[in-house]
Parts: sequence; C-alpha cells; structure tokens
Amino acid sequence: MSSKKEAKALKEELFTKKKNACLVLSDKDIKAADDFCEDYKKFLDDAKTEREAVKTAVLLAKKNGFKEFKFSKKLKPGDKVYTVNRDKAVLLAVIGTDDISEGVRISAAHIDSPRVDLKQNPIYEDGELALFKTHYYGGIKKYQWTTVPLSLHGVVFLKSGKKVEIVVGESEDDPIFCITDLLPHLAQSQMKRTPPELIKGEELNILIGSRPFKDDKESEKVKLNIMKLLNDKYGIEEDDFVSAELEAVPAYKAKDLGFDRSMVGAYGQDDRVCAYTALKAILDIENPKKTAVTVLTDKEETGSDGNTGLNSAYLSYFLSDLAENLGGVPRHVISASECLSADVNAAVDPTFPDVTEAKNASKINYGVVVTKFTGSRGKAGTSDASAEYVFRVRDLLDKNGVVWQTGELGKVDLGGGGTVAQYIANLNIDVIDVGVPILSMHAPFEVASKVDTYMAYRAFKVFFED
Repeated sequence: MSSKKEAKALKEELFTKKKNACLVLSDKDIKAADDFCEDYKKFLDDAKTEREAVKTAVLLAKKNGFKEFKFSKKLKPGDKVYTVNRDKAVLLAVIGTDDISEGVRISAAHIDSPRVDLKQNPIYEDGELALFKTHYYGGIKKYQWTTVPLSLHGVVFLKSGKKVEIVVGESEDDPIFCITDLLPHLAQSQMKRTPPELIKGEELNILIGSRPFKDDKESEKVKLNIMKLLNDKYGIEEDDFVSAELEAVPAYKAKDLGFDRSMVGAYGQDDRVCAYTALKAILDIENPKKTAVTVLTDKEETGSDGNTGLNSAYLSYFLSDLAENLGGVPRHVISASECLSADVNAAVDPTFPDVTEAKNASKINYGVVVTKFTGSRGKAGTSDASAEYVFRVRDLLDKNGVVWQTGELGKVDLGGGGTVAQYIANLNIDVIDVGVPILSMHAPFEVASKVDTYMAYRAFKVFFED
C-alpha cells in the first residue's frame, strides 16, 4: 500500500465521520421527520405558555392511556401515570419491568419561554391611548419585541375567587396587540443608545386601545373604555390584575420555513422543541425495562427557582413516591437513575460565524446535539457529564442509528448558558444535555430543522426503550 493510499485509509478510519443528516438518511426517514413535525407545529400553536403546555400534555397523555398518579394505588409494570404541579409543570411515568431499585430513565425539558409579562398594576392611559406596563421574562433582545403582533394568554383570579382563563389574539377574528417603536426619521437620539438600551425595559409598553368612553366629564376615558370591555367580557376590575398571570407572546402560527420546507419557524421552540419530543417519546413507549419518566418543567429561563422550577424538590418527591410505591428505597433509586436533560443548543449562523468555534459548534441538519457541559466561561453553572456517561449515550445513539453531533454554546469567553441539568445532577443522577440546535434562539421567531427535531424524538425514545 502506498503512503498516499495508507493516509486515505487512515483518515477514513480515524477522522470523524459526521455528515449532514439529509445526506445519510433515507427518503423514508426524511419523510418521517416531515410528518412528525406536522403534529409538532400544532403543539407549538396550542402551547404558547407553560400553563397551556401542561394542559396540552395532559390531554395527549390521557388519549394515550395515562392516568393521574395516586400514591395509594399500587403500580405495576406497564402502568402509565402523570401528575401536575400547580398547572405549570407535569411529570409522566411508564412503569418498567425491571426492579425499581435499578433506577429510572428521565428526560427533562422546560416549557417556559422568553416573553413579556404584564405587571401587577399594568393598565394606564397616556396621550389618549391605553397601554399595559410589562416586565420581560427571560433573556431577550428587547428591541426584537417591538412591532411584533402579540397575543395575550393567562389567568385572572377575580375578587370573587373565580378563575378566568384568557386567550386573545390567536383566532382569526381576534384583535392583536403590539409594542410600538419610533420611526427612523425621528430616532436619531434612540439610535445613539447602546444596543441593549435601544429599547429599555420600561419602554416595552403594549398598545391595547385608543377609543374613549363617551363622557366628557371624566378623565382617563380610553382606559375606562378598555376596563369596561374587560369587565363586560371577563368580569375583571383593575384590582384583579394583582392576582393574574398574563403573558404577551407572538400571535403568529408555526410554519414551514424555506422553499424545501426543511425547517420549522415559530415562537417558543426553546425549549418546546425538546419538550414535545420528550413528551412524544414517553407517550409512544410500551412496557419498557426501566421505568421511564418525562418531566416538563417551568422557570428554566429565569434560573429554575420557584416551586415549579427544577431547583425545587418536586422531581425528587415524585421519584421518591414512585420508589416507595414500587418497594424501593428512594435515595437508592434516585442515585441509580439516568437523565437526558432535553434542551436546545445554538446552531452555527453563517451570518454571525465569529461567536462560535467551528469544530465544537452544532449545525442545522446534523442531528440531535449531545452537550457534555454548559455553563459560562470557566464552566460556571454546569454539571459537566462524566466521560463514562458520555460514552453511554454516544454508544446508545450509534447502535440505534440516531444521527447526533456534539456542540457547545459559543466560544469559551463569549457567554454560554445553563440548563436544568445541574439541578438533576445535584440529586446524584447521571445527566447530559441532549437537544435540538436552534437559530435565532430567544427571539420571538426561532428556527429548527425538522430532521434534527425527529432525531431528538428518536434519541429520547431509544433511551427509554434501552
């Protein structure tokens, strides 16, 4: 063998063989990915808030034979159960045939997304216009949220104690809302601001009306007119906003993106792309060996704190309940468990290549991303999966034909980010991030590949079935 031929053979043997998934998958597999994403798009439209995601997940679970978990009812292999935490998080389990003491398989995704929340005293009138004051939720570029059609979702508890659910702006005949911005002709001073302050937090005011109540003797007539409309339809008085959770999110629907329809463009794909794929995986399994658990959690975008975030104890409580119900010791069961932390990663954007390091960045259409560590700069705020567990996941995906890649969230000194993995690792559980690469992450409109989305589903499913 000549040295030239030897070198070529060695390269084939020793160098990485990662390729665009569309070049290695069959037409049948690509069609399966396209078909899978039809229901995914519907999920995105139905689940624009964490409360709606929980409600949608429970409806799908019930259709697939899941029953509400009751600790007093003895579980057996094949049983499918779910439990809801305060309408903002949901846990689902399929009981396996193996002894519970051998641990469970967990997939964990978050169902909250960056958005604009109403303040507790939001409604006001200025310049004969009615507006809502807001407080943005999660890490956003504030300027991206101006002049975007917005819908309003959430709940209001009236002084009577009645719960009122609100969704305005999603139906074709609904009104929509928006945050206004200056015209370029008058924005000279605004354009001198630094980019983070192009739009300030207190300027994210939502326009909600302009017609005054017909009474010349009163002030704030536009606000009064809006309050009358809200009172007539929902029974809301101004003080009721204090006991409300109202979120403004983009009003548009999830759509195919590109002439080839290869991508999905939508709001909230961080992290509902992983939430849906992890949910669908547990809905589709039957009689796994290890008990399978999917947790769809709240509050990740603000640090996972609060009693519906994974920095609270509700996941460990649920795992403990399962362990005790099935005759196991909770701490032993938890310590023997494994988890795929289902969260997105930043895909390489060819328009902005300088923020990523090419050899360690994820790409659209290269499959699900396995992220050994997250955090920022010196790996601050990461669980950093062990080499043993990385091999375990790598080997599982390879043996089951799941197209995957590795990636990290940008160059070392540029930023980074966190996921729920660290809180699961704190329970003494082996965990690694596995998710979908996203373009325009945290924007009102994000982009994901259909092939990558389908590979995420396949990854979670084979993890449960292994």
